[in-house]
Amino acid sequence: GAIISGFAASDKRAAITNISTLTAPVLMCILLVQILDSLSKIKLVLCFIVALGAVSAYQSSSQFFVSNRLTIEQYEENPKNMLAPLGVREGSFEHMLFEHRIYSKGVSGFFTNSNSAGSFAMLAFFCGVGLALSKFKNRKSSGLDARGLIGSVVVVAGVLGGLFLTQSKGAIAASVVAAVMFVCYSLFGKWLKTHKVTLLIMGLVIFSILCCVVISYGLEHDRLPGGNSMLVRWQYWNSSVRMYADHWYSGVGPGNFGVFYPHYKDGAAIEVVADPHNFVLSILTQYGPVGLLGFLVMIFGGFCRVVFGKGAEIDAGREVGYRFRGEKTVFLVIVGLVLFCVRPILLQIPTIEDVGVMIYIVFTLYVTVVIVLVVGVLLLTMREKSGAMDIDIVRGAIFCGLLGLLIHNLIDFAIFEVGVLTSFWAVFACLIALDNCQRTRGTVVVKVPGSAKLLLCGIGVGVIFVYFNYAFVPVKRSVAKIQQALSQVNIELSHDFLYEAGNLDTLDSGTFNLNGRGYLEHYMQTGQSEPILLEKAAESFLWAVERNRADYKNYSKLCRVYELLGEPEKAYSWCVGAVRRYPGSGKLHAGLAKTAEQLGKTEAAIEHYKKAIEIEDAYRSQFKVMYPGREVFSRIGEEEYHFAIKRLEELTENQLSN
Repeated sequence: GAIISGFAASDKRAAITNISTLTAPVLMCILLVQILDSLSKIKLVLCFIVALGAVSAYQSSSQFFVSNRLTIEQYEENPKNMLAPLGVREGSFEHMLFEHRIYSKGVSGFFTNSNSAGSFAMLAFFCGVGLALSKFKNRKSSGLDARGLIGSVVVVAGVLGGLFLTQSKGAIAASVVAAVMFVCYSLFGKWLKTHKVTLLIMGLVIFSILCCVVISYGLEHDRLPGGNSMLVRWQYWNSSVRMYADHWYSGVGPGNFGVFYPHYKDGAAIEVVADPHNFVLSILTQYGPVGLLGFLVMIFGGFCRVVFGKGAEIDAGREVGYRFRGEKTVFLVIVGLVLFCVRPILLQIPTIEDVGVMIYIVFTLYVTVVIVLVVGVLLLTMREKSGAMDIDIVRGAIFCGLLGLLIHNLIDFAIFEVGVLTSFWAVFACLIALDNCQRTRGTVVVKVPGSAKLLLCGIGVGVIFVYFNYAFVPVKRSVAKIQQALSQVNIELSHDFLYEAGNLDTLDSGTFNLNGRGYLEHYMQTGQSEPILLEKAAESFLWAVERNRADYKNYSKLCRVYELLGEPEKAYSWCVGAVRRYPGSGKLHAGLAKTAEQLGKTEAAIEHYKKAIEIEDAYRSQFKVMYPGREVFSRIGEEEYHFAIKRLEELTENQLSN
């Protein structure tokens, strides 16, 4: 599925990146299943996930009680310092959205948004619940006292607190559903196992009915029941279905949803998004039906193996892992060193002359994270000398946690954030490994001839070569040049570095778009006295279009460049291309109408003025529904909006009089 959709993708660089990030955790899962051949190893991985949940909870609490307040104070003191680097103009629609996010005081931990932090916290919480209950059940046989249990409860409670701090309604609701499933499993496990086929069929029927009800409600009311988030999700899904209808066999390409979404976006919709907020639609629209089938088979094939797997069950899985304490120590030392080495590379901090401030920043960013992680693992395994584990309880808990995460991502995209996806497949590997520990199955041994081994090794080397040649090295070289460009004071030298970066990564269009915007900005700063800059900008945008023909932004920029060059015919042509790729943009329609007027295309001008006004009115109506009592921020600008109304009236009157 990835290969088929990858060739169909407009943005090949985004496709390769998306394929890499989506398949790497799956390969890690396959490898982990082979490595996790004892309960003590499985317990270490699960303890690590729970401890990371505690770290995320610590970060979330820091944001909730300190960082958000400081960010608001910093913004109110000097708004321009925060808006300028983001390219947000004061008083614009984007400015309103920025303020909405700032003052909503969202908590996201180490993730990009609160829903992702909530998804991860839910997964870590159920892993912790499984470990804590297993420890409680085995307390007599393992000689564990109350202090050992309290440590686990403290960590699990901290993770749960982090989940609630995110205030992610979807994650909390999915956690409640998963908790109900786990309670039912704990109370009626034997009965559920006896009637599992019947229950599976009933579950599928109920799920199908719920889907039909949701779709019927959406079609009737043009929204889903719930608040603003469900209103916009219906718009995302509606547009996604139309997107898939046009690309039914291959999808639009991995990582290309954000490029194609404007082609189908509802004019009234508030934002342009890069994901439909539903993992099924996300895979279907980008990877096509083959990719979706593969993704679902990977997940539900594993679930079915656990639920319906054959093989005699052995004793409830109380392994005496006498080396657990030593394994734990080695594990913590390695993880701590890795964090100390990797995080400073990923989170570089500026040099500050005040030594005290530098020490505080280093301690907060690097040291505290490791401390919380290590303390979390130690509390979870406190006073344990063995890797004893009740497989049935742990397996049930993480099964429900994984299912809860999937339920949450029927209305969100958190599962595709790298940290969440990696954790999901790591826990999934633990689920399969636990099943392997509990059932006796025949060992499958494949004997491969020497020649076949050489062939397989050759294929492996070839895959590695392709990955480095197309996915890793070009991006690394290009990013290095972009960083050099951004650090330059000399503008011409900066443009040269960007040009080199674009040539180093022959699949990327973003670098040439960045270079073109730089030339355009440079031209405006010089007082529009150097038209050669516009010609260079046009050249850069043309290269960007050549590499990605689906992105409306390059067409829109070319329209602007040719307007400034005084070539209305070319400007009109490129603006038509932009509108075709983003028909729901009132701003583009208004600009196209003006250019059409210049060329004497009155019919076209009237049509596009009408469309611009229609889109703006629909957007304003939705804005009032979503933000009652707030002043409406025009997306095309108040002056442009009233100008469009005035010109439409004048052109229509002239047409009637003639």
